[in-house]
Amino acid sequence: MNPPFEILEHTADVGLRAFGKTLAELLANAARGMIALALEAENGGPSQAVQPEQKRQLSANGEDREEMLVHFLSEVLYAIDAEGWRFREFRIVTLGSNTVEGEGRGTQAEPSERNRVAVKAVTYHQVSVTQTAGGWEAVVFFDI
Repeated sequence: MNPPFEILEHTADVGLRAFGKTLAELLANAARGMIALALEAENGGPSQAVQPEQKRQLSANGEDREEMLVHFLSEVLYAIDAEGWRFREFRIVTLGSNTVEGEGRGTQAEPSERNRVAVKAVTYHQVSVTQTAGGWEAVVFFDI
């Protein structure tokens, strides 16, 4: 059984390879992987003490699956960085050929409790979303 994601090393950025049995699971696992990267440095990673007590709606679209992935992860990153969300889990509610609607569950930190986020942006560098014999796989890199 594959892990939900793995970290990829790159000279200037950091990458992520995510896996899922379905495209919806792939998107959720990519978001989980990005959370691990975004909050890992000075924050010690996502806290296991965070309870999924609040929900934030997330939505994105794109011309293809790769653009949809980048836009979805960018929406998650905005919620983390600008709004102080500390997500613990993700659920995809609706998935179309060019759109994704989902929700993140976790807590929203007060402005005085927000820490710096290690990921600055989701990039299009080497982004891919591929259907494999075992499900789905995506590669995405982040500007740190």
